[in-house]
Amino acid sequence: MPLLIVRQIEEKVVKKLKQQAGAHGVSMEEEHRRILRQALVGLPKKRRSFKELLLAMPNVGEDRDFLLQQRSCMI
Repeated sequence: MPLLIVRQIEEKVVKKLKQQAGAHGVSMEEEHRRILRQALVGLPKKRRSFKELLLAMPNVGEDRDFLLQQRSCMI
């Protein structure tokens, strides 16, 4: 994997990176990777659970609106 060295970073940027990494529970190096990845290729799509998908569905009617009607067959 390629190695990236960044020089001449302002102290306030380094402090902020350290704080942010601590808040996310990762190393400064990992936080730096995440920031670069997000800035250059965007955020990864979060996979949602089945429950989250169901809860995100809009309310489109009452349960009775979706009941199957029984048809009588005459032969």
